[in-house]
Amino acid sequence: MTDSRPWRGVLVATALPLNDDLSVDYDAYAEHCAWLVANGCDGVVPNGSLGEYQVLTPEERTRVVETAVAAIGGGRVMPGVAAYGSAEARRWAEQAGGAGCGAVMLLPPNAYRADERSVLAHYAEVARAGLPVVAYNNPIDTKVDLVPELLAQLHGEGHIQGVKEFSGDVRRAYRIAELAPELDLLIGADDVALELALAGAKGWVAGYPNALPAACAELYRAAVAGDLATAEPLYRQLHPLLRWDSKVEFVQAIKLSMDLAGRHGGACRPPRVPLLPAQEAAVRAATEKALAAGLA
Repeated sequence: MTDSRPWRGVLVATALPLNDDLSVDYDAYAEHCAWLVANGCDGVVPNGSLGEYQVLTPEERTRVVETAVAAIGGGRVMPGVAAYGSAEARRWAEQAGGAGCGAVMLLPPNAYRADERSVLAHYAEVARAGLPVVAYNNPIDTKVDLVPELLAQLHGEGHIQGVKEFSGDVRRAYRIAELAPELDLLIGADDVALELALAGAKGWVAGYPNALPAACAELYRAAVAGDLATAEPLYRQLHPLLRWDSKVEFVQAIKLSMDLAGRHGGACRPPRVPLLPAQEAAVRAATEKALAAGLA
């Protein structure tokens, strides 16, 4: 990595390949991480929602991080360290540091609707592990909204260096830049990638590069460079797929697209269930159209 801020660029929230018995295929995961970097991505985010971290054992979660680091180097790996309790999240951050990772990504407390003081205490505790922390704002799933004012406070107290912004509200990018100009904004939802790139994003924690890394990396680089002649048509082509990143079935959709693109997507662990026939048909059609357009 050329940048001392390893959370910058296209970081793929990696899907986790599973065997037929739903055990983790670590060899396939190592190969996948290396393939993503070879195809233009800057790094990976293991143990995010797309990596099904909630249904992994602690041993699996640990080994996933170690596998990614062995495959592409710790400077390219920013694990998700979300946990119900701050002590457990800090332990995951310490594990990431011990494995050689350069940064971690942290949701707010998500076992309940935490208030502002709890959120501040949570990030303060995990920051004590000593690694740079990127906050993850996902008010849809966590019911805790890291609004720009709260992000600015977290950054001002030294607890976070960036934020993965998943609210879908692109207006927040400008408010965050006003309140905390040194806080790095990362695109958090694939279907607002162009809008947030143009608003000054410094990175993209991305889902769909799991299936189409080169096209997504080209989109990001063109967008942040202000090259709309390249970015806009590519974004239109990709958007029927990118919007699945913001749907409940995003893991299943992205894994199906991976399968169609010749990657190892495969099944998910319960309670996730297979796509409904109409959903599968929609993802399949959009993926096949993208592949036919040469976006693989």
